[in-house]
Amino acid sequence: MTQESKYVKIVAWSDEDNCFVGSCPGLFYGGCHGNDEQAVFAELCQIVKETVKLFEQEGRPLPAPTSGHDWANTITTISSKS
Repeated sequence: MTQESKYVKIVAWSDEDNCFVGSCPGLFYGGCHGNDEQAVFAELCQIVKETVKLFEQEGRPLPAPTSGHDWANTITTISSKS
């Protein structure tokens, strides 16, 4: 497993932006966007990889991993309470 695999990557449609938006909560703010969901995910994965490499090059500790927390079921539970 690579370091970048330890971070949840989210791609979701944004009605506000009228495109897919990719983000990696916990690792960086912002992200990427576009009209092709798969292309946005590929770009997001590349950004995550570059961000991890930058942290390592600068000798900074990486933020705590966000994978392994069953986010899909957590989000579903939160959504059903709304």
